[in-house]
Amino acid sequence: MAKIGIYGSSFDPITNVHLWTASTVAQRCKLDRVIFLPCSSKRTDKQLHISDEHRWNMVLMAIEGNDKFVADDYEMKLAGWEIATYLTLKHFKAKFPEDEIYFIMGADLLLDIGEGKWKKSEELIQENKFIVMARDGINMLTAISKSPILRNSDDGQTFHLIDKGLAMEISSSYIRDELKMGGEPRYLVPENCYSYIKTHKLYA
Repeated sequence: MAKIGIYGSSFDPITNVHLWTASTVAQRCKLDRVIFLPCSSKRTDKQLHISDEHRWNMVLMAIEGNDKFVADDYEMKLAGWEIATYLTLKHFKAKFPEDEIYFIMGADLLLDIGEGKWKKSEELIQENKFIVMARDGINMLTAISKSPILRNSDDGQTFHLIDKGLAMEISSSYIRDELKMGGEPRYLVPENCYSYIKTHKLYA
């Protein structure tokens, strides 16, 4: 039985922090594989800045050479109304029935789920396992204890909290702003992705 982490994000663009956090999570949680899952531009709650094709191409380039990293365009192919993390995890559990599936997310998303802001929040927490990465200013234990949705599923196995060393706040939005203003975020993204961004004049 393998342990697989599902790492969903806009990846707009994918950054070195995405790769670093995925690598650290894989090492600390003994994951056999991390699946990078770019979200779809058809999602109504996301405003993306480049096409699905460009984001997908950069994810593939970024993870090249790491045999633990794979990419999956499952959500990119769905109609917007069909996209929900609950359904996505149901898909991957059916695809890998013999394996243990974890959803990798930041503590900020844990807060949103705990407040019932996601589709099927209760079922999502009750039926799945999560690796939660620290975010500055968020106490994950407090967040779990204050939310009935989270607290009632805190059985010692649902949440794997990583509270040290993963709170680096360099975001895709910061990189987009740098590129838009003529800044130089070269070493914040993989070198091949940086070249791709420049060649295709993305985010300018």
